[in-house]
Amino acid sequence: MPRVIGIVPSVAERSSGPTYSTLSLTRNLIEAGMTAELAVMKSPTDPEEPFLRRFPMGPGPVRLGNCPAMLRYLRQQAHSHHGEIVLHNHGMWQLNALYPGWVARGSGVPLVTSPRGAFSQWAMASGTGFKKPFWSLLQHPALRATTCFHATAPMERDDIRRLGFRQPVAVLPNGIDLPQTEPRHSPDSRRKLLYLGRLHDGKGVDHLIQSWAMVHHSFPDWDLVIAGSDRGYYGVTEYGSFLRSMVAELEVPRVSFIGEVTGQDKARALAEADLYVLPSLSENFGITVAEALAAGLPVITTRGTPWQGLEREGAGWWIETGTNPLSRALHGALALPRDRLAAIGSNGRAWMARDMQWPVIARKMRQTFEWLLHPNTTDLPAWVEILESPK
Repeated sequence: MPRVIGIVPSVAERSSGPTYSTLSLTRNLIEAGMTAELAVMKSPTDPEEPFLRRFPMGPGPVRLGNCPAMLRYLRQQAHSHHGEIVLHNHGMWQLNALYPGWVARGSGVPLVTSPRGAFSQWAMASGTGFKKPFWSLLQHPALRATTCFHATAPMERDDIRRLGFRQPVAVLPNGIDLPQTEPRHSPDSRRKLLYLGRLHDGKGVDHLIQSWAMVHHSFPDWDLVIAGSDRGYYGVTEYGSFLRSMVAELEVPRVSFIGEVTGQDKARALAEADLYVLPSLSENFGITVAEALAAGLPVITTRGTPWQGLEREGAGWWIETGTNPLSRALHGALALPRDRLAAIGSNGRAWMARDMQWPVIARKMRQTFEWLLHPNTTDLPAWVEILESPK
């Protein structure tokens, strides 16, 4: 039976996209008949999942991600199960994200790498100054051992090619759980515009607040709800405080920050909203867009995300980044009657049900892993792109 070991730095932040997608993928691979586990650095807030394999962090700062016990385990498993195991790396910019490449290079086991947005031009250029030397000295050499990349959208595949990688690329979206839906509101209830995601400077929430300041006068029956955690992987960020200060300085009314929402609280926030907005500068996927669509919400998001299908499916608006494009889109969307917005949301839900439910994605990922283990006897999956060899 094929076996996959996923590697991700942490699943401690419950509301983050990588936490949701890696846990859900592992769970659904098991349901699809694979032996699957997820190797993570241990945290007190890790969820209780039987497939989690937790390793203590080694010496050094948390940002370094040093985890010698994880490296030893991966090497031992690759040696003991050669020919039946695939490594699947979901991390970047830490030592634990180098381990899969080191192990694959030393053992010959197949390695799948999911950049999770780290290869976008915005992501490569942002952050601290350590990225450039880390990339050239450590990250890029480790990535050369990748057997097949996984891109969640054609946009991310293009980022992989732009960096010069010629390995096969499997283009498969993240999956989504399709919730039960109920009638959203009574006709006399207030209408809600929802942002749900991390409070991080790459998410463009400052553009949203500025845009709301430009349009709120025309829509007194609408409220802006901002749901998200100030806490990143390495502690509390300053961006949440900056956003709250912006609201106060602009004296923008009807804006509420409700903090991180997970589980039933997240489901309730989506059910109580009328329109979802994700103004990100860059996303490899944007799992909250899929969650909103699955909940029957129309969506406004930017061309920094791979959601051009919103226009094709009649499920929302795919706009340029920035305050002015967003304010124009908001002005048009907020003016629509309830039944028109509901119809747009229904289009998105039907799209998610057709193409992006987790069992469908897990079956395709399993086929990808089986092809990597047995390329001579397994057909090339239709979603895997192979470049022609240079002549």
